[in-house]
Amino acid sequence: MEPIKKDAKSNPSATANLFSQVFFWWLNPLFRIGSKRRLEEDDMYKVLPEDGSKRLGEELQSYWDQEVEKATKELRTPKLTKAIIRCYWRSYAVLGVFTLIEVIKVIQPVFLGKLIQYFERSEPDNMAALYEAYGYAAGISLSALGLALLHHLYFYHVQRAGMKIRIAMCHMIYKKALCLSATAMGQTTTGQIVNLLSNDVNKFDELTIFLHYLWMGPLQAAAVIGLLWQEVGASCLAGIAVLIFLMPLQTMFGKLFSKYRSKTAAFTDSRIRTMNEVVSGIRIIKMYAWEKPFAALVNDVRRKEISKIMSSSYLRGLNMASFFTANKIILFVTFTVYVLVGNKISASRVFVVVSLYSAIRLTVTLFFPAAIEKVSESVISIRRIKKFLLLDELVKSHVPLTQEDKKEVSVEIQDLICYWDKSIDAPTLQNVSFTVKPGQLLAVIGPVGAGKSSLLSTVLGELPAEKGVVKVKGELTYIYIYIYISWKEYLRAVLFDFATYLLLSVGFRAVYQDADIYLLDDPLSAVDAEVGRHLFEQCICGILKDKPRILVTHQLQYLKAANQILVLKEGHMVARGTYSELLRSGVDFTSLLKKDEEEEGEKGEAPRSPRSRTLSQNSVRSHSSSVLSVKDESDQLPVEPVHTVAEETRTEGTIGLHMYWKYFRAGANVLMLILLVLLNLLAQTFYILHDWWLSYWATEQEKLDFSSSNISSTIGTNGTFGTNTTQELNLDFYLGIYAGLTGATVIFGFMRFLIMFNALVNSAETLHNRMFNSILRTPVRFFDINPIGRILNRFAKDIGHLDSLLPWTFVDFIQVFLQIIGVIAVASSVIPWILIPVIPLLIAFLFLRRYFLRTSRDVKRIESTTRSPVFSHLSSSLQGLWTIRAFKAEERFQQTFDAHQDLHSEAWFLFLTTSRWFAVRLDGMCSVFVTITAFGCLLLKDSMKAGDVGLALSYAVTLMGMFQWGVRQSAEVENLMTSVERVVEYTELESEAPWETQKRPPPDWPNRGLITFDRVNFSYSSDGPVVLKNISAMFRPREKVGIVGRTGAGKSSLISALFRLMEPEGKILVDGVLTSEIGLHDLRQKMSIIPQDPVLFTGTMRKNLDPFSQHSDHDLWNALKEVQLKAAVEELPAKLETELAESGSNFSVGQRQLVCLARAILRKNRILIIDEATANVDPRTDELIQKTIRAKFKECTVLTIAHRLNTIIDSDRILVLDAGRIHEYDAPHVLLQNQNGIFYKMVQQTGKAEAASLLQTAKQAYMNRSPVHQLNGFATTRDGSLVIFETAL
Repeated sequence: MEPIKKDAKSNPSATANLFSQVFFWWLNPLFRIGSKRRLEEDDMYKVLPEDGSKRLGEELQSYWDQEVEKATKELRTPKLTKAIIRCYWRSYAVLGVFTLIEVIKVIQPVFLGKLIQYFERSEPDNMAALYEAYGYAAGISLSALGLALLHHLYFYHVQRAGMKIRIAMCHMIYKKALCLSATAMGQTTTGQIVNLLSNDVNKFDELTIFLHYLWMGPLQAAAVIGLLWQEVGASCLAGIAVLIFLMPLQTMFGKLFSKYRSKTAAFTDSRIRTMNEVVSGIRIIKMYAWEKPFAALVNDVRRKEISKIMSSSYLRGLNMASFFTANKIILFVTFTVYVLVGNKISASRVFVVVSLYSAIRLTVTLFFPAAIEKVSESVISIRRIKKFLLLDELVKSHVPLTQEDKKEVSVEIQDLICYWDKSIDAPTLQNVSFTVKPGQLLAVIGPVGAGKSSLLSTVLGELPAEKGVVKVKGELTYIYIYIYISWKEYLRAVLFDFATYLLLSVGFRAVYQDADIYLLDDPLSAVDAEVGRHLFEQCICGILKDKPRILVTHQLQYLKAANQILVLKEGHMVARGTYSELLRSGVDFTSLLKKDEEEEGEKGEAPRSPRSRTLSQNSVRSHSSSVLSVKDESDQLPVEPVHTVAEETRTEGTIGLHMYWKYFRAGANVLMLILLVLLNLLAQTFYILHDWWLSYWATEQEKLDFSSSNISSTIGTNGTFGTNTTQELNLDFYLGIYAGLTGATVIFGFMRFLIMFNALVNSAETLHNRMFNSILRTPVRFFDINPIGRILNRFAKDIGHLDSLLPWTFVDFIQVFLQIIGVIAVASSVIPWILIPVIPLLIAFLFLRRYFLRTSRDVKRIESTTRSPVFSHLSSSLQGLWTIRAFKAEERFQQTFDAHQDLHSEAWFLFLTTSRWFAVRLDGMCSVFVTITAFGCLLLKDSMKAGDVGLALSYAVTLMGMFQWGVRQSAEVENLMTSVERVVEYTELESEAPWETQKRPPPDWPNRGLITFDRVNFSYSSDGPVVLKNISAMFRPREKVGIVGRTGAGKSSLISALFRLMEPEGKILVDGVLTSEIGLHDLRQKMSIIPQDPVLFTGTMRKNLDPFSQHSDHDLWNALKEVQLKAAVEELPAKLETELAESGSNFSVGQRQLVCLARAILRKNRILIIDEATANVDPRTDELIQKTIRAKFKECTVLTIAHRLNTIIDSDRILVLDAGRIHEYDAPHVLLQNQNGIFYKMVQQTGKAEAASLLQTAKQAYMNRSPVHQLNGFATTRDGSLVIFETAL
C-alpha cells in the first residue's frame, strides 16, 4: 500500500524547551518558510506520537470494550460517556490548574483601584506613596503579561485534548463501520456515518475548551461579588441582579436559536437534496426544458430556509446587542442605586467596579452558558455515536485451510434459506442447492430482485444462513467492478481505454490476490458487447479457467460456456443444469426470464413485495454514492467524449475591496449602507460617552470634595457647609444625562445589530438566487468538466457560510474593531503623547498580521484539503464493504484511514499552534500598551485627573484578549469572504442562448418531423476537439432511424447538437425552421427524449410526469397504462401524489425507464430521440419499450442510439458513425451486404447465433417495407424549393 504522503519533518514541539513552549518559538522556522512561498503538505510536522490515530483509537476502544463487557454482566446499557471519562479524566483535570489564571482577572482591578487612589489623594511630594503607585502600575503590567502567556497555553492544551478525543472517536467509528452486519447496514446509511464523522465528533473540539468554566465560572463570580461588596456595598447586588436576569435571557435566546437552527437544517438538507438532483440530472432538465419548475422548487425551499435564517440571525443580533449593552446597563443600575442611597462616587470606585464587571462579564455571560450548551450538545452526539457503536457486527468464522483442503477447493450449498430482514415473512433465498468445484463456472441468472447478489452475499458470509448448509473451502475474491471504482481509478481507466483497464483490473486482482474461488457480480454489464466478450474469454474463461467461479449475469450469450446454470426467481431456485440439459428438459429459461419479468412489471415495485428488501440492500450502495459525491467531490462518469476535469480555481492573496462592495450591495442599497455606517459610529460614540460621563462626574465630585475640604479646614466650621456644597452637584442633572446616555447606547446598539444582520442575510439570499439562476442557464459543458461535488460545495458549504457564519463574524469584527479604535481614542485624548509609542506598535502589528496570515491561510487550506480524504476513504470503504471483507483487507483499510487521520491531525495541530503563536504575540503587544499607559500616567502625574487615569487604564486593560480576538476575526472574515468570492464567481458563468427569442416558431411546429443536418460540425467547447465533422444527413418524416457506432463515434454528440446543448456550426433544420434562430425552450419542448439514465426527481409522481401541470389525470393514467405502470402506481399509498424517494430509488431501473417513456407519450411531439435507453434494462422491459414506441410513435420521426443491435435491426435506416463522420447510412439489410462495413462487423461480434438472428430480422423487415426509393437526403424549404445535400456516404 502506497503511503499517504512522504515522510514528514519531525515535530519540533516534542523537543522544545519551556521558553519555546510558552512563546511557541519552535514555530518560527515554519513562519519563515510561509512568508517566502506557499506552504505544501510536505512542510507539515509529523504528528506527535501521543496524537497518533491508531494509538488514541485503540486506547479508547479498550476502555469502551471494558465498559461493554461490564454492562453486559450488570445487564444494563453500556455508557460511552463512562469510557471517555475513564480514559481522559486525569490529563484533563490537570489542565484545570491553568484555569486559576482567571484569578489574575480579579486581582488586576484591585491594582487599578489602588493606582487611581494615588491620583485622587494628589500628594505630589509623598515619595513613599509614589513608589507604592509604581508598584501597583507594575502589578497591572505583570498581570497583563501573565494573562497573555498563560491564557493561550491553557487554550492550546484544552483544544489538543478535544482533538485527541475526536481522533479516537473517528478511529472507533471507522473500525465499527468495517464490521457492520447486513442488518446493521439496513439500520444506518452512509450519510449518517459520514455525519457522525463530520459533525458529531467535532463537538468534542468545542466541549473541552469550555468544560472547566462549569466550576470556574461560579467561583470567579463569588470572588468578584466579594470585591464589589467592599467597593460599593449592597448596591452591587442591584448590578448582580441584572447580570443574573441576563443569563437566563441569553440561555433562552440560545435555546430559541438552536430550535431555529434545527428547522433551518431541515430546509437546508431539502434544498441540497434538490440541488443534488438538479445538478445530477441537469442534462435531462435542459433537454426537457424543465428549468422553470425546478427553479420554483428550489426557490420555494430557499424562501422557507431564509425566513428561519433571518429569525435566527435576529436572535443572534439580540444576543450580541444584549452582550454589548449589558455592561452599561449593569453599571447604570449599580451607580444609580449607589448614589440614590446617599453615597458619593469617586474615580477609584467607579473604575474598580467597571473593571470587575468587565472581568466577570465574559465568564458569566459567555463561557459559562457556552459550557452548559456544549455539554448538552455533546451528550446528544455521544448518544448518537453510542447507538452506532452498539449496532450488530458481522461474525465470520475463519478457519485456515490445510494443504489437503486446498486441493479440494469448492463451494457447496444445500437447502439454503436466509433472510435480509426477518420482519418480512418471505425469505430472501429458499431451497437453493449447488456445488462448484475447481475448473467449473456456475452462471446465475434471473430477473431484477430474484436474489442473485444475495446468493453471492451468502457465499461471502455477508448474509447468514437461517437453515441449510453453506460450505466454502478456499479463499474468496469478490469482483463487483461496476460500483467499486474510485475516482482515481476512474481517471486511470480513462488513460487506458475503459475496457483494457477493466480487464487489467480483474486480471491483476485475480493474479495478485491469487484466491481460490471467484465471485463475479455482473461485471460484464458495464461494458459494450465487444469488451464484454473479450473480458469473458480472456479473463473469466482464460486466466481463471482452473478456479471455481460463480458468475451473476444478464448476458444470455455467455450461458453456453457455463458448466452449470442456476435460474432464480423470487428467491427460489427454478432450474439448475447445463445449457443443453435445461434445453432438453423443455425449460426455455430465456423466455422464463422474460415471463417472470412480465409478471414483475405488472406487479410493480410495490412496498408490500417481500422482495423489495433485497433490492434496497443492494441499491443502498449505488444510491448512497450519488449522495456521497457531495462529500467527496467525486463525479459521475461523464458522457462521451471524456472531458478532463478542470482544476478548481483557488484565489491567493487578499480579497479586494470591490468584493466587499459586491457583497454589501447584494443586500442593501447605498442609503441603507450610509445609515449602517452612521448607526455604528453613533452606537460606539455613546458607548464611550457613557464611561466618559462617569469619569467626568467623579472628577467634578472630586473637585467639590477637594474645595469643600479646603474651605472647611480654612473656616474651621462643622461639616454642614461641605454638605451644602455637595448639594450643588445636581444629582438630577448628572443622573439624567447618565440615563440618557445608557438609553442611547442600548437603542443604537440594538438597532445597529438587527439592521446589519438583516442586510447581510439579504446579501446571502440575493447571491444564492443569482448563482442558482446562473447555474441553470450555463451550458452543459460546465457540468461535464466540474465534478458534482464541487458545484454542490458552493450551494452547501459556501452558501452555509454566507447564511450564518459570515454575518455573525462580520458583525462581531465591526463591533470589536470600533471598540479598539475607541480604546486608542480615549487613551490618546487623556495622554496625547501615547500616540508616539502606539504608532510603532501599530506598524509592528500590521507587519505581524501580514506575516501571520500568509502562513495561516495556507495552513487553513491544507487543513481543509486533508480533511476530505478522511470522508472519501470512509464513503468508498462503505460502498466497497463486501469487496474489502472478501479480500480480508480490513486491517489495511484501517491503516489507510489512520494515515489519513494523522495527515489531517498534522494540519489541525499546526492550525491550533499557529493561532496561539499569533495570539501570544498580539496580547504581548497589548500588555506593552497597558504598561506604557500605566507608567505614562505616573510620569505625567501632575497634569492627570483621577477620572481620566481610570478611564484610560480600564479601557487599556480591556484590550487584552479583545485586540487579538478582533484581529483573528478580521482574518476569519477574510477567510469567509473567499466563500463570497466563490459564489460571485458562479454568478458570472457563461450563459447559453436565451430560452425564448423574438422569433417564435408556429404553434403547430413541427407538424411533419423532417430533420436536416447541413454541413454540421460540433465541439463541446470553443477550444476542444471537433467531435462531429461535416455531418450532412436527413431524417425523413415518420422515419425510424437507428444510430450506431463504437464508443466515442459521436452518437450522443449528434443528439447534443440537435438539442443545442452546445451551439453547433452549420445548419440544423426541423420542418424547415433553422433551430439556431429560435429560443432553446421553443426548440427543446418540441422534441421528446428517453435518456440513457432514467432520471426521476424527488417530488410526487405527478410532478415527475407533468411538472407544468399541463395534462389531466385521465391523460396521466392513460400514459402509465400504455407503459404498463398503471398497476404499480395504483398500489402506491397516495397514487399520483405519492412522494418519490431521492432519485426515484423506490422504483427499479426498468420502471424508471418506463416513467421516462410515459413522459414522452404525454408530450405528443413529432420527434422522439431514444439515447441508449435500454442499455440498463432486462430483455423483457426492452421489448416492452420497443413495442410501445412502435405503436405510440408510428407518426413520429424516431432516432434511436443503441448498444443492443436487436433493438434497431428493424429500423427503416441505420446511420453508422465512426470518429465523428458518417461512415454509412442505409437500410440495415443493405448495410449487411457490405462485409467490409462497420455495421456488418458489429453484428458479427455478437456471436454466431445472435448474428444469424439479426441478419434474418433485417431481411424480413426489408422485405416487408414498400420499396420506395428516395433520395438519401432532401428537404423542402418554406418557399417550396428542393435542397439536395451530398451525404458522407
